[in-house]
Amino acid sequence: MSFSWTPHRFAGGALALDVANSVVLRHDARRRIDRFAVRDQMRSFPSAAAEFCAERALFGDITPVAEENEADFLALREAIDLYFRERIQNSGGDQLLAGLLEALAKTLRGASPGGLAAATAHSVLRLIAMPDPERMKICGNCGWLFIDRSKNRSRAWCDMAVCGNRAKANRHYRRKKEETP
Repeated sequence: MSFSWTPHRFAGGALALDVANSVVLRHDARRRIDRFAVRDQMRSFPSAAAEFCAERALFGDITPVAEENEADFLALREAIDLYFRERIQNSGGDQLLAGLLEALAKTLRGASPGGLAAATAHSVLRLIAMPDPERMKICGNCGWLFIDRSKNRSRAWCDMAVCGNRAKANRHYRRKKEETP
């Protein structure tokens, strides 16, 4: 199966969320896809982030994670998802903050300046200090994390063109199915 990083894959609104979203269908063990499980995809992520990520102006060109630091980076990715998902769902997550900060520290110790790991860590710190954390949401269709930057804070999907359309088509299909005798 061929794969390419597209703008939709960077719908999170922050590099740290895009990294967490590199696991597709995270909570469906049968259909779960880890995009970083394939080394070439993980190595091509930084150049795609430089093109599509909402925070690209902050980082510019980013280098891939060194092979010896990949395990720490993947642990950081999981800590990001766990912490922010809990923070969104339960307006908390403070008990998970220590784990996230430990993963950040470990990642930063081995990260090269200008690398994906360091840029992701800095993105996480900005998200933790975000002045309006209620703008962070979970997509109602795919479960990805994203920042709602809409004026009225009503965005329900990570990407209207993909998840929004799928949700609307599904709703239409169900409505038509109920109408059919």
